[in-house]
Amino acid sequence: MTSHTPSPRQLRLIIETDDFDSAIRFYRDVLGMPEQLAFATEDDDRVAILHAGIATIELATPTHAKNIDEVEGAPHTPGALRIALEVDDTEQAVAAARDGGAEVIAPPVKTPFQSLNARVQGPAGWQVTFFQELETLEERAAREGFMTDDIRDR
Repeated sequence: MTSHTPSPRQLRLIIETDDFDSAIRFYRDVLGMPEQLAFATEDDDRVAILHAGIATIELATPTHAKNIDEVEGAPHTPGALRIALEVDDTEQAVAAARDGGAEVIAPPVKTPFQSLNARVQGPAGWQVTFFQELETLEERAAREGFMTDDIRDR
């Protein structure tokens, strides 16, 4: 008899911030994440649940994180809190974030893995990477270096 662990239905990233107004303006108004109903009580008990498309978790060793920082042209900051958002147009996303008051950490760059990446400093200490895919997963599967970790030579 085997047990089946149910798969998660949603990933929710919780960003605790002392400057709620700045954070909601950035993520909801500048980046365009639609807000859904959420429960809170009174006074300073505030919450916003924002839709950010499909969620994935990227697990990375410190070496990989440092390599990505290098590829994107961003300074390596060990342990930095970072989210990555897939967008249709990286340059447009960076311009909107910059116009919304975000500092550009690394301008758009075409990566060796065929995406257009850029990074900005978001509110509450979180960095935001925008990435625009330049090829499909099927196209990547045919290229060297793209595989799952369980079949990678170690």
